[in-house]
Amino acid sequence: MLLNIAEATLPVTDPILKYLIVIIIVLLAPILLNKLKIPHLIGLIIAGALTGPNGFGILDRDSSIVVSGTTGLLYIMFLAGLEIDLIEFKKNKWKSITFGMYTFCIPMLIGTLASYYLLHFNWMTAILLGSLISSHTLLAYPIVSKLGIAKDKSVNIAVGGTMITDTLALLVLAVIVGMTKGQVDAAFWLRLTLSILAFGLIVLFLFPVIGRWFFKKVPDRISQFIFVLVMVYLGAVLAELAGVEGIIGAFLSGLALNRLIPATSPLMNRVEFVGNALFIPFFLISVGMLIDFKAFIKDTETIKVAAVLTIGVITAKYLAAWATTKTFRMNKHQLQVIFGLSLAQAAATLAAVMVGYNIIISETPDGEPIRLLNEAVLNGSILVILITCTIASVTAQKGGQALARETGAETGNTAEGTDEGEKILIATNALEKTEHLVQLALSIKTPRNTDQVYALNIINKHDAPDESDRAGKKMLELAVQTGAAADVKVHDIIRYDDNIINGITGEVKANKITDLILGYSTRPYNSVKSFALINGILENDRLTTYVYNPVQPLSTIKNNIIVIPRNAERETGFFYWLSNIWTLAKHCGGGVKFFAAKNIEPLLSSLNEKNPIQYRFSEFTNWEDILILSREADKNDLIIFVLSRPQYPSYNQHMDRIFTYLDRYFRSSNFLLIYPIQVKPAETDDFYISDQHFLNPTVDLESLGKDIGRIFTRDRKG
Repeated sequence: MLLNIAEATLPVTDPILKYLIVIIIVLLAPILLNKLKIPHLIGLIIAGALTGPNGFGILDRDSSIVVSGTTGLLYIMFLAGLEIDLIEFKKNKWKSITFGMYTFCIPMLIGTLASYYLLHFNWMTAILLGSLISSHTLLAYPIVSKLGIAKDKSVNIAVGGTMITDTLALLVLAVIVGMTKGQVDAAFWLRLTLSILAFGLIVLFLFPVIGRWFFKKVPDRISQFIFVLVMVYLGAVLAELAGVEGIIGAFLSGLALNRLIPATSPLMNRVEFVGNALFIPFFLISVGMLIDFKAFIKDTETIKVAAVLTIGVITAKYLAAWATTKTFRMNKHQLQVIFGLSLAQAAATLAAVMVGYNIIISETPDGEPIRLLNEAVLNGSILVILITCTIASVTAQKGGQALARETGAETGNTAEGTDEGEKILIATNALEKTEHLVQLALSIKTPRNTDQVYALNIINKHDAPDESDRAGKKMLELAVQTGAAADVKVHDIIRYDDNIINGITGEVKANKITDLILGYSTRPYNSVKSFALINGILENDRLTTYVYNPVQPLSTIKNNIIVIPRNAERETGFFYWLSNIWTLAKHCGGGVKFFAAKNIEPLLSSLNEKNPIQYRFSEFTNWEDILILSREADKNDLIIFVLSRPQYPSYNQHMDRIFTYLDRYFRSSNFLLIYPIQVKPAETDDFYISDQHFLNPTVDLESLGKDIGRIFTRDRKG
C-alpha cells in the first residue's frame, strides 16, 4: 500500500513514515549536539519528549517503540557485563560491593526520610520511593565505553555496584508488592531466594557452556549475532521468572558471555554497532516520550515531588560516589565518572513507579482508586529521569574525557599510519585457517594500531596461474573482511615467487615487519617440511615469529598453557613476546598456566600486580618430559611453546624435535609456537634487557615491549 503523505494524520501510524522520523532523529541528534558539546543521549530524550504523545503528538509510544526501547535498555546492561574486565572485577569485587552498599543505603535513607517528612507519604510509599532513587541505570555507559576507559577501575567499580544496588532496589519493590497483597511469609522468602539462586546459577554456569559449544559449531557470523540476542532476552526472561527485573538477567548474560566475545573480535564490533546505532537510541527516545510538560504546570504537587526527589537523588548519589573515592583513594576524575554512571534514573525507576502506580490500595467513597504511588509521583519521576540523565551524561563525559587524557586511552601511544610500533604480517596459504590467523593478529596487537596489519599469499610461478590467483585472492579477501569487521584495516599482498622463504622474508624487509604469523600444516608426517620452512625464516632474528595451529575459534579457548624455556628472560625479545601474550590473555579472557623455571615467577607476579590476568604457575625445566603437558591440556586449551634459535641462552636440543612431538601427540590440539626476537647485546646500542629490568617490579610490561618493537623497527630502517 502506497503512503499518501497529504492524508497522514497525527500521531503517525504508517510504519514506514514512523521509522523514518525516528531514524532521522537518531541521525541528526549527535551531529547537532556535538557542536554544542552536549551528549547526544540528552538530545534523543528531548527529541522523544517533543515528538511523543505529550509533546507535539507526532509519534505515539506504541508497542513497536516499547519493544525496541526495552531491547535498548537490556542492551545497555548486557554491554556493561560484556565489556567489564573480569579480572579487574574480581580484583575490585569488595570495592564494588562497598560502592553498591553506599549507593543503595545512602539514597534509600535520604529518599525514605524525605518522602515521609517532606512529602508526607506513609511509610510503605516512602520506602518504595527510597528504593526508587537508590537504583540507577548505566545510561552514560556508552559514553565512557566510546572514550576507551571501560576497563578503568572506577568504571569496573561503578558497573559492579550497579548490579548490587539495582538488585537490592528491585527486591525491595518485590517485597512491597508482596506486602500489599499480603503474601510476605516464610514461603514467600523461601520461594524468592531459591528462584534467584537457580536463575543466577543457570545464567552464570550454563550460558558459557552453551555459548562455547555454539561458537565452535556455528561459524556463520549472522547466526552468532542472533544467538547473542537470544541469550540477552533469555537471561531477561529467566530474571523475571525469578522475581527480579530483566535488566539483571541481561547484565548477568553479559558476564556469562564475556570471555567468549573478545573486545577485538568482529562479533563484539557487530554487537556494539547494532546496539549503539539502533536499540539504545530507541530506548532513549521511548524514555523521552514519557515526559509530560503540561503536568508540571497544572499540578504543583508534581513540581514538589520532582524537586524533593531530584535534590535527594543528586545529593545521595554524589555522597555515595564521594565516599567510594575517599575510601579507595581515587582522583576527582574517577569521582566524576562514578557519579555520572550512578546518577541516571531510568530503568529500575520506571519499573518501580509503574508497579507502584498500578497497585490500588483502596478506593475513595466516590469509587476513585487510591494508588500506592499517585499521578504526582508518576509525573514527578519522569522529570527526575530527564534531569538526572542530563547531569549524568554531562558529568560522565567531562570526567571520562579527563580520565582518558590522563591514562592515554583517548589517543593511544601509537599513531595510525606511522612506522612506529608493531607491524604484523599474516602469511596464509589455507582458506580454512585464514580467519583464525587474522583473529590471532587482532588479539595480540595494540588497541590503537589499526593500520599495521598485512596479509600475504605467495603464488608459485610454476603453478596454474588462474587457479592459484583465484585461491590466493579468496584467502586475502577473507582476511580483509575479517579485519574490517573488527574495524581494522588489513593490507592484502599477493607475491609471485618460486621460493616461499624468499617470498616471506622479502615482504618482511619491504614492510618493516615486527611480527610474523604462520599457519601450521596438520598433514601427517609434515615435521621435516615445516622445520625446513621455519628454519629458513628464523634466520631473521629480529622478527617475532608465531606458528599457529587453530582447531577452534580463539574466543572459545578456556586456558592458555605457556611453556617457557630456562633463561628465556635473559634474551632481548622476552618482554616483547610476553607483552603480546599478556595482551592475548586480556583480550580473550582465558586463564593462563605458566610452566617455567622458578626464577621467573617473581617477575610474572610483579607484572600481574600492575596488569592483572588470571594465571597459575608451575615449575618446569625438563623438556625431556614435555609430553606431560599433553595431560595438562584440555581440548579447549591453547598450548604455547616459547622456543629459541641455536646458540642463544634459552635454546636446548629438545627444541629441534618439537615438530616431531607436535605431529605425533598434539596434531589435534590448539597450539602456538613463538620464536622471539633474539639479538645479541653487542648488535644494538639502543636496548639490552639487564638484571635490573628483570628484577624491577615497576617495569611496565606493555610499554617496555612496544619500546623494543620500535627499536627494532628503527634499526631495520637503517
